[in-house]
Amino acid sequence: MSELHKFIFNGLPVRGMLVRLDDAWREILKRRAAAGGYPPEVLQLLGEMTAAAALMQSNIKFNGALVLQIFGDGPVKLAVAEVQPDLSLRATATLTPAGAGGVQPGASLSEMVNLNNLGRCAITLDPKDRLPGQQPYQGVVPLFGDQHEKLEKLSEVLEHYMLQSEQLDTKLVLAANGEVAAGLLIQRLPVKGQGNLEGQIDFSANEDEIGLNEHYNRISLLASTLKAEELLTLDADTILHRLFWEEQITRFEPDAPSFACSCSRERVGNMLRGLGVAEIDSILAERGDVNVGCEFCGAQYDFDPVDAAHLFTDQGRQLPPASTVQ
Repeated sequence: MSELHKFIFNGLPVRGMLVRLDDAWREILKRRAAAGGYPPEVLQLLGEMTAAAALMQSNIKFNGALVLQIFGDGPVKLAVAEVQPDLSLRATATLTPAGAGGVQPGASLSEMVNLNNLGRCAITLDPKDRLPGQQPYQGVVPLFGDQHEKLEKLSEVLEHYMLQSEQLDTKLVLAANGEVAAGLLIQRLPVKGQGNLEGQIDFSANEDEIGLNEHYNRISLLASTLKAEELLTLDADTILHRLFWEEQITRFEPDAPSFACSCSRERVGNMLRGLGVAEIDSILAERGDVNVGCEFCGAQYDFDPVDAAHLFTDQGRQLPPASTVQ
């Protein structure tokens, strides 16, 4: 069963989260199996993205979807992980036509999506209760560091993003294989006084001290000793004891991430309506019907000429009668 554990270091301005996705991650891969699956390097990247997105969604307590995207000019055109407030999640990756063959064994992040420093990481927050005209919030960062060196790990990209956007030191350890996607997040918080409980965070604290907090540095260093194999094979109790056995930790009741896809016939219909009558008419004339497959879960949605016509009747615009479609 997939689990996400939250914990705090008693009396210290440091918090942590540990996520282990097993059944949820295997369900994502199962949906892709019919299309041939992913090369191991892409599978690892997408799994790490899914684990990281779950950690980030739980970290901000946002009432909406958090969408983590990596895109660029390599054989991996786009990789997406989306997590809802209840930690239901989905993920997919799109490769260029020659992408599967273009991903070399052991390929790094830059070799997959950032060949010419055109790769980007985007984090989008899409509120469930978005007001009319309100746009989702999106932050975009390049896949290179302050000295324009290419970042070869997703964890480095996201640590850089958190420091730039939230001004908070963050340590991420991520790992994934065909069975498990997992991640550990350690974050330093500016606080008033000695505690780090909710309501004590002081975002007006002197940010010049970022990175200088000895407690965070110690705990972050301990977290960085966690190996990918340990993260993928050990349970939460064992990992936390091995890393932080000298620290006093308060743990909270774990959450249970799960796979779920938000696609629906209604949403697909709205997308087709956005293409316009002329485009849909052209597809019908060429193919006889409109078929849309969900990249996340593999569900197929078919619209025959009558179905397609109904998409536009509410707007007072109809497609040509079905009898005219050859």
